Order: sequence, then C-alpha cells, then structure tokens
Amino acid sequence: MKEYDVAITETLKMTVTVEADSPEEAEQKASDNWHNSEYILDADNFTGVDFAAKHKNRSRDYER
Repeated sequence: MKEYDVAITETLKMTVTVEADSPEEAEQKASDNWHNSEYILDADNFTGVDFAAKHKNRSRDYER
C-alpha cells in the first residue's frame, strides 16, 4: 500500500463593514483590525474544507 500526505485546508469567512476612502484603504483597515484581534473567526464562520493528496516521497536511502 502507498503512503500519501493529505493537506486539509479549512476556510473561515467573515464580512465586516469599515469606513474608508477606497477599497484598498478598507482592506488595510480590516487587515489592521484583524491583526489587532478585533475580529475573531471561529467555527461559526466555517465555509468549507478542501482535501489535497500527494504521493509521499520516500528518501533516496529507501530500499525495496
């Protein structure tokens, strides 16, 4: 049987309202607020999951 590494990626999403003069400024303010822990995403913000498998590479020292 072969071995696989499977990456599991969960997606959380929250929409917030900020006042700004441009979309770029709005994104920067939201980013700053998120980095300052003003927005905490948790299981209630779950929107999906993705699984991606790739064959596990064995070291060159592996003998058959």
